[in-house]
Amino acid sequence: MAYLTMTPRRRDELHRASTPLELFFDLCFVVAIAQAGARLVHALAEGHPGAGVTGYFFVFFGVWWAWMNFTWFASAYDVDDVPYRLATFVQIVGVLVYAAGVSRAFDENDWTVPVIGYIIMRVALTAQWLRAAAAERGAARTSALTYAVGLVICQAGWVALLFAPEGARRWLFLILVVAELLVPAIAERSHQTSWHAHHIVERYGLFTIIVLGETISAATVAVKSALDEHDAVGLLLPIAGGGLLIVFAAWWIYFAVPMHERLNTNREAIPWGYGHLLIFASGAAIGAGIEVAVEHAVGAAHISQVAANAAVTVPSAGFLLMVWLLHSRHFKRGVAQQLTLPVSAVVVLACTWAGAYAVLYAGLACAATVAIGLALATNSVPEPTAH
Repeated sequence: MAYLTMTPRRRDELHRASTPLELFFDLCFVVAIAQAGARLVHALAEGHPGAGVTGYFFVFFGVWWAWMNFTWFASAYDVDDVPYRLATFVQIVGVLVYAAGVSRAFDENDWTVPVIGYIIMRVALTAQWLRAAAAERGAARTSALTYAVGLVICQAGWVALLFAPEGARRWLFLILVVAELLVPAIAERSHQTSWHAHHIVERYGLFTIIVLGETISAATVAVKSALDEHDAVGLLLPIAGGGLLIVFAAWWIYFAVPMHERLNTNREAIPWGYGHLLIFASGAAIGAGIEVAVEHAVGAAHISQVAANAAVTVPSAGFLLMVWLLHSRHFKRGVAQQLTLPVSAVVVLACTWAGAYAVLYAGLACAATVAIGLALATNSVPEPTAH
């Protein structure tokens, strides 16, 4: 349709699924995630883990927050008319501009281009919230206007960040992060927007697939490049095999529970949605870690074996722990099931000191986690009684 009134979607809408436009929007984030991962690889391989992890978090926050803002708005107000599609295209342009400035922000603490990209995204999203406010009344209208005002205030803060002393930018960045996170909590205090639980869980699942897919892509390119330049098949096969096991297990574990059954109110949904920053960031960082491990195996990384192993095991353990915290623990029965993922995270971390086969051992530990989880879940299912 050319134009529709932006009325809220129903929370109990049947068969609600991601739209082709949402899938296209997600695809464009692959570029920004790849840029962040590439800079993390460079920093870790050169022996600068502190600066690398900090820069990666700052860059990834912008990617995740832009995606999250769009996703929750779309779940409540996607009317799929021409103005809505054009506004989404503008946000995609902003994402691509943001991605183009990732390397400068990461390496030189120059946020000019990313902030410009952010401005483009925020102008479009603010217009969407104002459009929603125009069609709402009462508390719903106040909530939409609060979102719009919050976006403008936070964006003004990002612009001001460009003029702050370079040494103070990272600290001011953290203040702005807190301000951004407070906007939804304040805007939805008196009115909960009509996001759809099943739709939101599907959208987060699709983004998880994107970051894991980017991990596989990055690892494949790293292994290919190493094979082209070095004859090191024996060194690379354990890394490639272990990396694939980690990613396969990560996918299996994430999608093991029907999380939409728990997301009923903002009290559950906001911590769940915010916590995914660490799930997405660690999932993407696994691929960067595999690249670092490959570079170390062929002598291209200037770090120790333990540091190269940690580049894989730390994000892998973080992924397992966060999935347990946000997802799995709500569906586990008994101590054995509850401890499976936390213990697995500890075992994966312990693989850091396993030498050249650390990635392979970590992958086997993740695969064993899936097998143990399946066995425990199967044994806990009561047998049907005869009638």
